[in-house]
Amino acid sequence: MLQMCPVTDALLISNARSACNDQLVQQEAVTLCINVSKQQPFPSTRVSTFRVPVYDDPNEDLYKYFDRCADAIHAEAGRGGRTVVYCKNGRSRSATICVAFLMKHQGLTLTEAFQVVKSARSVVEPNPGFWAQLERYEQELQVRRTQQTHKRLQFSLQRLFSHRGHTS
Repeated sequence: MLQMCPVTDALLISNARSACNDQLVQQEAVTLCINVSKQQPFPSTRVSTFRVPVYDDPNEDLYKYFDRCADAIHAEAGRGGRTVVYCKNGRSRSATICVAFLMKHQGLTLTEAFQVVKSARSVVEPNPGFWAQLERYEQELQVRRTQQTHKRLQFSLQRLFSHRGHTS
């Protein structure tokens, strides 16, 4: 059965067969296709495309693509577009990218993000290597958020004290 499973309003996940069905791409108003494979084709419909050239192998480095893919999905949504993320079977590679997006741009934990993707497409199951990379990404995102919070706090304190200096 051909189908694209909605993860969010602007993000869909599917297998390559569905993602390359031009009628389905148009029906789902897809504007960006992220192909997480080395060999699967792109749809022939005119849409933006991005290839993440990895095999479904626990030793592949998918981590290095997490930010780029998450930001591309986020930017596409900001333009009112919709992204489909797919790999051959729509189970491991594409699911991993969707989870990474939800963690980065929706602020979800790994467990929460995985549940959202699993609810959208029940067959998803990142391989153990990709799961370990998602765990590392979750920790990295926590560190980044903590640093951003500290920078904002420092900035607020500097403004407060510089403002006070002007009034005394």
